[in-house]
This record gives sequence, structure tokens and C-alpha cells, in this order.
Amino acid sequence: MNRWYPPLLAALLLLVPLISTASEGAGDSSCVILLHGLGRTDSSMSNLAEAAEAAGSRVANIDYPSRSYPIEELAPRGVRQGLAQCRANGTGPIHFITHSMGGILVRYYLRFIALPNIGRVVMLSPPNRGSEVADELADWHLYQWINGPAGQQLVTTPDGLVAQLGPVDFPLGVITGNRHAFYDTWLAELIPGENDGKVSVARAQVSGMSDFLVLPYSHSFIMQEPEAIRQALYFLAHGRFDRTQEAQGD
Repeated sequence: MNRWYPPLLAALLLLVPLISTASEGAGDSSCVILLHGLGRTDSSMSNLAEAAEAAGSRVANIDYPSRSYPIEELAPRGVRQGLAQCRANGTGPIHFITHSMGGILVRYYLRFIALPNIGRVVMLSPPNRGSEVADELADWHLYQWINGPAGQQLVTTPDGLVAQLGPVDFPLGVITGNRHAFYDTWLAELIPGENDGKVSVARAQVSGMSDFLVLPYSHSFIMQEPEAIRQALYFLAHGRFDRTQEAQGD
């Protein structure tokens, strides 16, 4: 597993200019940064992008090389790209919607950098306390080849990267699934309790989150499900999930 060097990375990240809260004359609507999960691309978040734009937000749908670098490098790379796109078009609140490991990038970045105009964050199926799948397979060469260095960092051990991120201190809503796709059956059996084929319901949660919701979806496609998208946008608008009607899944 890759070692983590927080003092060095913190020093590097502090060199990154913070987003200005001053008006730049380009409008003041909110901007939503989308960060996909491990092994995916920005196209996996296209439904979310369209829905957020239809709701009136500007969107920065970021593609980053999730399989090529450890989380320490992916976090500033992905988040800074999103911030730059949002900043170029306005200075309103900055929201995040993430899938899977994308949520860990946001947690890692925000541990070192305080964004003065951060809005709300929604994480879809995040491994906030790691995944037993990584525990079991991180030493396998095939797993390493498929998932890269970041995949090896998603373990549940107390000395692992995700365990050391600590509680969140920003408005966060977490949505996770409790169904798994047929091709994830073997992986689902590695995970105790309810899970989505990659992450358990329990390990998706994190101390400090504002709200938590379980929907009947699998890990791989929860970010494309209409109800998950609706609930994510509802949280960005209201700071909580909509519990006025029963969520309907496939």
C-alpha cells in the first residue's frame, strides 16, 4: 500500500491559491463539481451533469486519471480542475457531487484547504471507511493492474489513508446502495452486512455527515439512477434528503 505523507502534501496544497470570494462579473449562480469514481470517466456522470444544469447550476464534470496515481496526487489534480472551471464562469457557491472514490478526493483535499465559498457535498456510494474488497484483493497483481495505486489505498485498516481523514466539517449528504449487480456477487460476499457490491452500507457513512440515505441500487450505476440524482440535487438545494415520498428503485 502506498505510504501517505501528509506534512509534505499539506505544504504543497497550501501553495494552491484559494478561490476568491470577490465578484468577477461573470454571474453568481452556484457551480457543481462532479467527480467520478475509480476506473470510470466523466461520461459516467453525464446524467447528473444534465440534471444539475437543468436545475440551473453551472457544472464542471471532471475527468481525471483515477487508475494512474495515488489519492494524494489525484485529489489536488481533480478538485483544482473543477475549481478552475467554476471560477472561470462565476463566483457563487461551489457544490460537489461525487461517485465512489471521488468522495475520498474531496475529503482529502478539504482536509488541507478551506474553500471560503463551499456549498454542499453529496457522495454516492463512497468508501468513507474503506472497503473489505480492497482488504482482500489489494495485494493481487490483477487488482493492482485494474485499479492502480489509489485502489490499494481504499483499505479499512486503522493506518490506512481513509481512516486518517477524520470526520467531515462541511455539509455532507451520503447516498449509498444495498443491491449488487450479478457480476459483483463474489465481491459482495466478501463484505459483511448490506452492501452495494463494493462498499458496505456501514462503511459508506462518516462522522460529521448531515444526512444519510440508502437506495436499492448497485455501486456501479447508482450515479445514473433517476432517484439518486433527484435526491442529490435536493440535498444541494435544501441540506437534507427528501423523505416525503418512498424512493422507488429498479
